Amino acid sequence: MKISEFMSQPVTVVHEETTLEEIARTMLDQNIGCVPVVDAAGKLCGIITESDFAAREKGIPFSTFRAPQLLGQWMDKGTVERIYETARKMTAREIMVRQVVTVTEDQSAQDAVEQMLRHDIHRLPVVRGDVPVGIVSRHNLLRMMVGRIGGTETV
Repeated sequence: MKISEFMSQPVTVVHEETTLEEIARTMLDQNIGCVPVVDAAGKLCGIITESDFAAREKGIPFSTFRAPQLLGQWMDKGTVERIYETARKMTAREIMVRQVVTVTEDQSAQDAVEQMLRHDIHRLPVVRGDVPVGIVSRHNLLRMMVGRIGGTETV
């Protein structure tokens, strides 16, 4: 089965200068888990997923210790609200993942699953040339399981 048969489309994209507040609002309003980021020419240059808005443990430089970081800022007690407040004006360019794993419409479902496993990711932008035209998510794979093919549902 080709990816074009089960990918979600149309794809919602944001531009590099879109603020994180606008991105979060878009993702919530459309009930989606990621947005591809495009440049002025509409070409894919990054991706932002809901996990980019969550805290992660990062290694402290020159130490064996790890500490939580949120949107590039170190967290300590009582800082979550402040970090989110200051991050609202940050842009997609500042937090997007630049090395985006993609697939094309004519690749197979097997290719999509292999890419997701190989790179430990949950969503794959589908591109035509360098322009995003759809998304493949784990949700799309569930639809394949029950025979509900077609890509108009949210991911």
